[in-house]
Amino acid sequence: MKYYYLISFQYLGFRFHGWQKQPGVITVQSQVDAAIKKVLKLQDFHTLGASRTDSMVSATSSLFELMTTIEINKDLFIENVNSYLSPDIRLLSIKEVDKSFKIISGQKLKEYHYYFSFGGHSHPFCAPFMTHIQEDLNLQAMQEAANHFTGIHSFHNYCHKDRVSNWVKEILKSDLVDNDILVANFFPEKTYIYKVIAPSFMRYQVRMMMGALFRVGMNQLSLIDFYDSLKINVVKREPFLAPASGLCLFKIET
Repeated sequence: MKYYYLISFQYLGFRFHGWQKQPGVITVQSQVDAAIKKVLKLQDFHTLGASRTDSMVSATSSLFELMTTIEINKDLFIENVNSYLSPDIRLLSIKEVDKSFKIISGQKLKEYHYYFSFGGHSHPFCAPFMTHIQEDLNLQAMQEAANHFTGIHSFHNYCHKDRVSNWVKEILKSDLVDNDILVANFFPEKTYIYKVIAPSFMRYQVRMMMGALFRVGMNQLSLIDFYDSLKINVVKREPFLAPASGLCLFKIET
């Protein structure tokens, strides 16, 4: 008999090579699996994440499914696994689901936050949490561009094109706001968040969207050229991939 569990968790991604297990590098999944193995004392289990994140990308709240051949004591599981995890990964909750639950193909919304600041120099301690642009940014132009992402567009200029069959995606929310979520006394006085919500994202999509916003803010990309980049017959030759450490998977709604 198999048992299925949905687990919410969070992590600071700065020292990890993303969520998914890869040979020869430290990933979030490899650390989580090692801790679960110590708690369950068995090899016969499998974890499957709801979202793959790039190296150095963090998650405030993400999900993975755990499939085992034994029933889990849910009251003790979270505390026991956390005791074997490093401080930059933490399990939050667990609930039992059934075999029909689809963590990847099921209906869900993903909300990503990209934290950034600009002007002068930032404290080195900011590096794991946000991107700092030394020159001034035109926030008004960036906001106009961000709003234009909302809706259904072809994102052929905003993804890693390997194995992509359909570039058309719907963005439900795309907005620039003041940062009042992530705070620290070593952050610059003013920091910002780019918030974007959609049912799904392609590889590197959010970082390329943020890269385009940075280029608009630095007057390296006009709003007209930016609007054209979402037209199917226009190929942008030099996409800007924003740094990974500013990106955070904020939550997944299932």
